[in-house]
Amino acid sequence: METNEPITDYAHLDINGTYSYMDYLRWHFKERVELIRGKIFKMSPAPNTNHQSVLLSLSMKFAAYFENYTCKVFFAPFDVRLPISKPGKDYTVVQPDLCVICDASKLDQQGCKDAPDLVVEILSPGNSRHEMHTKFQLYQEAGIQEYWIVEPDKKWVLVYHLHEGQYVGLRPFIEGDVIQCVLFPDLKVAVNELFRNTT
Repeated sequence: METNEPITDYAHLDINGTYSYMDYLRWHFKERVELIRGKIFKMSPAPNTNHQSVLLSLSMKFAAYFENYTCKVFFAPFDVRLPISKPGKDYTVVQPDLCVICDASKLDQQGCKDAPDLVVEILSPGNSRHEMHTKFQLYQEAGIQEYWIVEPDKKWVLVYHLHEGQYVGLRPFIEGDVIQCVLFPDLKVAVNELFRNTT
């Protein structure tokens, strides 16, 4: 459903409609949304303190690790247009909590126009089903090589890596463990440090 006018009120959208990235760019309201296969998904309200603490810890760790790489680290809000659509049309736009992109040709002024190499999603109350099911399928289909799911309240991390088009999961990482990235083996994150400032 395409329109040329800016939309400033979420209530003016047809939640059953199908939208493209061009529609998405015209939305100017306070609610944060993602576009998945052309359908609107309303995101959780502003992340809580546990979510923010974990995101800060990961961002600092990833930024330091990739400082001397050509790979770039981005964190939300940052639009990622996944290649799950008709040719020439962007119908899936997500905002991962953190992503790593090593191919500079995938970047433009609006964000990322293809699959990142690695994505991290931090669960928040109310969005766990979305992250655990919908985004798992999307990221697998898009060919994202590695996907981390972080649960800050229960203090565990799941790491999946793509093998022959399917995600293969490592054992859950819990307090006392050290997460070793599959795609970048020298990147290691101690779980205790990750959750050090959470309650």
